[in-house]
Amino acid sequence: MTPEATEDWDTPDHRVLRAYAFGDADAEPSRRVLIVCGAFLPALVYAPFASALARELGDGWSVYVYDRRGKGQSSPVESDYSLETEKSDVATALRLSSAAHLVGHSLGGAIVLHAVRMLADSEDEELRALVPQTTTVYDPAINVDGSFDTSWLPTFREQVERGQLGRALALVERHLGMSPTLSHAPNWMVAGILALSLRTGLRGFTRSVFPAAVAELTAAFAEEARASDFAGLPARTCIMTGEHSAEYFQATARTLADAVPDARLVVSPKGVHGSVPAVRHYIVDSLALWLRDRPLGGLDLGPDALQKLV
Repeated sequence: MTPEATEDWDTPDHRVLRAYAFGDADAEPSRRVLIVCGAFLPALVYAPFASALARELGDGWSVYVYDRRGKGQSSPVESDYSLETEKSDVATALRLSSAAHLVGHSLGGAIVLHAVRMLADSEDEELRALVPQTTTVYDPAINVDGSFDTSWLPTFREQVERGQLGRALALVERHLGMSPTLSHAPNWMVAGILALSLRTGLRGFTRSVFPAAVAELTAAFAEEARASDFAGLPARTCIMTGEHSAEYFQATARTLADAVPDARLVVSPKGVHGSVPAVRHYIVDSLALWLRDRPLGGLDLGPDALQKLV
């Protein structure tokens, strides 16, 4: 999908984030959405999703998605990179996009939750003013209450350093269960399939993202959080997960939804972790209804599916 506009956003530490805009360039801030991508993938992989969301939201809406550091056309990850870097970049992106709605997928969901918490708790009035009207995360990859096993991260780093990228990706699949099929396949098979993906460009993977992936996964999962840490998130928070997402993502979503007052928990029928950015399983429809403050019961999913929209 071709974006309506491409922008370069300057960060406070003199780096650049490449951003892409879809929909109405003249949209009011209250109708602007900012998407924070997951691990490994550049913003343009999310282009079909951003474009579809802009169309579903209708006239007068715009959707922004940006390359996080180390991906696409944004500045590389440097030695001082940390989760603080990502949170600061979210603040920059909110300020320069003027977006009132913040959406995060997978690792981007974890970054979004930490960033909104930072903004809401800040003593800086300019930062507090950036708190979005709505916060939405789908399958946030966040280490809540020590629920996530981080013991495999050093092995992941070693495999990347040795150039064993198929094995490294297989390790991520095994522990995050991002693919309901691959996560149950033998490790040698997964490594082979993902190595082929790297060579052929499938799934948007490229070798260039791996240094950033080591840094971002280590930073995100090393930041152990308590569910109660997010109890102060502003109202209008939506926690989404897929009906067929890995148990880790479903459990994390429910834990967070229980901890955040007035949060809406949405279990997307037939949804998997890759439903974003793959534009599948009603994700765009339900997200658009939520952002427009419409009842999710308006989705034409059939009586059985509607019961799963909690």
